Amino acid sequence: MKRLCLLLAAASFAAVGCSSHKATPETYNQSRTLEDGGTGDYKAIMVAEPSLAEHTIFRPADLSPFNAKNPLPILIWGNGACGNSPWEHVNFLNEIASHGFMVVAIGNFPVDDQPYHGPMSKTEQQIEGLDWAIAQNADKNSPYYKKLDMQNIAAAGMSCGGLQTLNNASDERLKTIMICNSGSFIDPNTAIPGMPMPTKDDLQKIKVPVLYLLGDTTDIAYMNGMDDFSRINSVPVAACNLPVGHGGTYRQPYGGEFAIVATAWLKWQLCNDDDAAQMFKGENPGVAQREGWRIDKKNID
Repeated sequence: MKRLCLLLAAASFAAVGCSSHKATPETYNQSRTLEDGGTGDYKAIMVAEPSLAEHTIFRPADLSPFNAKNPLPILIWGNGACGNSPWEHVNFLNEIASHGFMVVAIGNFPVDDQPYHGPMSKTEQQIEGLDWAIAQNADKNSPYYKKLDMQNIAAAGMSCGGLQTLNNASDERLKTIMICNSGSFIDPNTAIPGMPMPTKDDLQKIKVPVLYLLGDTTDIAYMNGMDDFSRINSVPVAACNLPVGHGGTYRQPYGGEFAIVATAWLKWQLCNDDDAAQMFKGENPGVAQREGWRIDKKNID
């Protein structure tokens, strides 16, 4: 009887101990749920973190499944038109986050769906977002402590954001990059003043796999992007085209087709997902089997 009492007491103490354990409190001061959190396994949320000015985070709402053994890969993102808000890409970025990614996007938290009209963003904001994520992962007081994957980081951006990504492509912390509706200018005179200007020679500095997501021949960035593709020979590179023009499918429900292809690339490159890899590998890759898509690739099979 004495032993039974001791066992019951121990069990009661353990239960109290477990129930009293609290996760690190969240630090965001604004949040928004988009499209019921996305279609992935981890319902996502968009948040603003006071410690990271002029950036917006897309991440699983529940961080409890993630830890040092199962960390969140990171994507740093740059917006179209060098916008300092990801308002135009929220469905796309939220959908990616719902598949188990931490997305750190350049720009102020979108409070509504109205276009952004403020000053242009800066290329270094991508790196500021990455530096912040790395610091959060090491901070015992952060809700992101030991939940982010320091070995699997990607950079991506649309249009001007793609140029920002190309400017940052040589950062040794990156494992892959995605250039969306963008490419270095064949004729720099056609660029909007103030945009980043990576050169064709800069393409030779890229040391990681590259995905180009383009809107086919009606995309104003099509020639620039495909010219980039033709010049990149030392790393795996794919150019995926869907005839939707320069605007892509970012604002469609759950980011549309662009989100499906981009998520597959990130799962392959950052998570070693063999099923996702089949979207790009082989003579008849999964992308080519999707309606409207065509894919060109090098150094992948």
